[in-house]
This record gives sequence, structure tokens and C-alpha cells, in this order.
Amino acid sequence: MKAVIEKSRASGSVTAPPSKSVLHRMLICAALSKEESVIKNAYYSEDILATLDCLEKMGARVERKASSVKIGGLDPLNIPEGTVLPCRESGSTLRFLVPLALLGGKRVTFEGSEKLFSRPLGVYEEIAQNGGFLFEKGAGRLTVCGKLSAGEYPVPGNVSSQFITGLLFALPFCGESKIRLTTEIQSKSYVDITLSVMKKFGVSATWQNAGTLYLSSGQTFKAHDCTAEGDCSSAAFLDAFNLFGGSVSVGGLDAETLQGDRVYKEHFELLEKGTPVLDIADCPDLAPILMTVAAFKNGARFKNTARLRMKESDRGEAMKKELSAFGAKIDVFENEIVVQKTPLHSPERTLSSHNDHRVAMSLAVLSSVFGGEIEGAEAVSKSFPTFFEVIKNLGIRVDLI
Repeated sequence: MKAVIEKSRASGSVTAPPSKSVLHRMLICAALSKEESVIKNAYYSEDILATLDCLEKMGARVERKASSVKIGGLDPLNIPEGTVLPCRESGSTLRFLVPLALLGGKRVTFEGSEKLFSRPLGVYEEIAQNGGFLFEKGAGRLTVCGKLSAGEYPVPGNVSSQFITGLLFALPFCGESKIRLTTEIQSKSYVDITLSVMKKFGVSATWQNAGTLYLSSGQTFKAHDCTAEGDCSSAAFLDAFNLFGGSVSVGGLDAETLQGDRVYKEHFELLEKGTPVLDIADCPDLAPILMTVAAFKNGARFKNTARLRMKESDRGEAMKKELSAFGAKIDVFENEIVVQKTPLHSPERTLSSHNDHRVAMSLAVLSSVFGGEIEGAEAVSKSFPTFFEVIKNLGIRVDLI
């Protein structure tokens, strides 16, 4: 699908969609409870649909309504032999559920796009090797079989916090255990969200020190009705219109949120005032829109960018290529990105989303100033399927072809 965007100005009020990060975790914790819970403010992005489909195939009772999900009853110790789980392109779904699939000693196969399985899974592969488990990767699939046991699990903290979250979901079914971080943790805010959501469902994990999470034995997930909060990641794209001549009020965000992307407002202010040095270790999902704002404003230097290569696209290189069509000058290094201050102009060619939702939305924001055509615009369905409808209601002239 191609999005054709004309020069136009965004104006009005909008509510941020529910947080995908929070919703994933609520749905999994609720599924792992014997009784059903009702999760309100549900939002059916492609990634959330992937998690729901997988939980249902694993044995959860799932009842979907327009904006809520009733879910529970999944026993991960008794996932049927040969279960196939459709992860689509959701890295969160895959990494969150692999440890749960390694509890019952049955063969479970995860399926999805080839790009999904090119993203790092080495943490789990090493655990499988150490435990003598099956961990068989193929084109667009992964088959596992094994039985996790209680114990201490060393995990690097600088690859993806999703491995930590996946183990946190599974280890309560094993007994007293520890997750020991072997490197400094990045994206700690996502682990904090996991711990907060798990606590709502009756399971606690505590930091023994800066690098070790401890789970006591005898804990079980208990049903709990709750509501997903607004998503700071998605809100950033809507709020960014204010830096491009718009007047948009974004509501629905929790002032006490644990989401790392809550810092987007502070970063926007710094980008407007000057040429800042921004550390994105705890908010890598903001990188595309921050790079876009930096290119339009005063430039910037971004630190801790190496993990951008492991996202839906190589986000640093993808944004360098697409923003260069507007005249931007960007240098991508091993763990740093420098956006130079330079005048921008209408894009010289059709733009590409690189099949990355955050790249597509960032390019849409900038195209509201200069006009632009974005191929692969359907990528937004991964996290924000109503994005183009929302910005059209704000006054952005966009046609989807």
C-alpha cells in the first residue's frame, strides 16, 4: 500500500492508542491465571493479534470484544504436542512465549516471517543447549522441546530486555530461580513494566542487586481485571506534528507511566532548542521520529544506537536512506548516529517504509511539511493500524493507494 501525503497541517485533539508493551504483558499474565480476567482498552494491532492467536493455540480461553479481552486458563505445562504458534512479525510474541513453550517437554513450533527469525534468539539457544533441549531453526520457523527447571539463568542485558521478560513469565512455574544479568541492562524500563504487570497478577520478582532478579517458589498467576494505559511510543508521532507547524493535543497517557518512551517530550524540547546529545539506550523505539525531528530542526548526536540494527529494519540505515531523499545528512556509526543540521526540501523520490511501522510513521510526519509518497505504508498495522485514519482526522491530507 502506498500513502500519498500532501502538504498539510495537523490540528485537533487525539487520544493515544493503548500501549502495545503493556497490553502484551497483561494478556500473557491473564492467560496464565486459572480464572479469566478482563483486559480493557484492548487494541488489535498485528503484534497483539499475534500474541492472542498464540495464547489461544497454547490453550488459553479467549473471548475478544471490540475494546476488551476476556482471557485465562492457560496451563503452560500442558501445551499440546505439535502446537504451531503463528507469531506473524512480532518479536515480542516470539521472545515472550519461547520460555513458556519450554516448560512442558512437548514439541512446539513458532512460525512467522523470515525477518522475524533473523532477529537475535541466541540467549534462548544457549539456554536450550545447556539444558539439552531441542532448538531447531528453519526458514520462518523455530521448533523447541524441553523442560526448564528452577535455577540461575545468566542473561546479557544489552541484547533485548524481552529475553528477561520471557523468563520472568516462565520461571514461576519452575520454582525458586534467579536471572543474573551478565552485562549492564539496556531498556530497563521494559523490565520494570513486566514486574509491575506481574505484580498485579500475584507474582513478584525482586532485584537482589543491580544485576540479579529473584523469584521465590510457590507463586501462581491470579486473575485480575485491568486496563491498558496509553502508548507513549505512538503518542510521540502524533505529538511530533507540533514541531512541524501543527497544533495537536494528545491525551490518554498515564502521568506515572513506567514506559521508557515517556521521555519523548523532553527530547523534543532539546531538539527544538539546539543540537543535543541524546542517549537512546532506554528508548530505542523513539529513534526514527527523533532522527526525523533532528533533521528538520538543528541536528543531533544519538548514543547507544547499535540495537537499532536488530529491529524490524536496520533503523539507523533505513532512516539515513529515507531522510536523505529530503536532503538530510546523516552518519551512522557502530553505536552512534549523527544527524547534521542542513536545509531540507521535498523528497526526490518515492519513500520506503522498509516494512517498519516506526519508519513509516516518521516519514508521514515529515511528509506533512513537504509532501511525499510512502511505499509499504501498511507497516503501521504492526502497532498503530488506525494511524493514517487518525492523522487524516487531524487534517493531514493523505490518500491510501
